[in-house]
Order: sequence, then structure tokens, then C-alpha cells
Amino acid sequence: MDNDLVQVLRSVIREELEPVNQRLDRTDENLEGINQHLGSIDQHLISIDHRMDDFDQRLTRIEDDQQLIKRAVLDTNERLINVESLLENQHRIIELLSARSIEQEAKLKRII
Repeated sequence: MDNDLVQVLRSVIREELEPVNQRLDRTDENLEGINQHLGSIDQHLISIDHRMDDFDQRLTRIEDDQQLIKRAVLDTNERLINVESLLENQHRIIELLSARSIEQEAKLKRII
């Protein structure tokens, strides 16, 4: 009789646990799907990380180029200031020579 009772109890427990086991199986399937999806997301994030590294390198090159351009503009500006200064000096000299020339012409006219 003990053996029969044990068999009956086992049968009842199996029947009671069957829905629980089915739910656990579905949960395992769902978790497997989630893990696959997470793996896909990880791959996508790795791809994005590589692209961000490329963007960082490109940005660094752009910043370096920007500094070179800035330096070239500043150098050009300094040269332009020097050229403007030379032109102003030449203009003053031309005005002075022009005034002297007019003065000398006037003297020559008085002499003649």
C-alpha cells in the first residue's frame, strides 16, 4: 500500500507541476529570444562604437586642419598689415615727392 500511495502522490505532483513546467519552458524560450536580440543589439553597438572611433579620428584631423588654417590666416593677416604699412609709407613718399615736384616746377617757372 505504501508503494501505491507513493505512485499516486507522484502522479498527482506530476500533473500539478505540468502547467508550471510548461510555463518554465515558455519562459526559457522567451529568454532565449531575448538573449538573441541582445546579441544583435551588442553587435549593433559595437558597429556604432567603431563608427564613433572613426568620427573621433576625423574630428581630430579637422581640428588639426582648423588650427593650420587659423595659423595661415593669422600669418596672412600679419603680412597684409605689413603690406598696408608699406603702401601707406609709399603713398606718403609719393605725396611728398609730388609736392616737391610741384614746388620745383613752380620755381622753374619763376626762373624762366
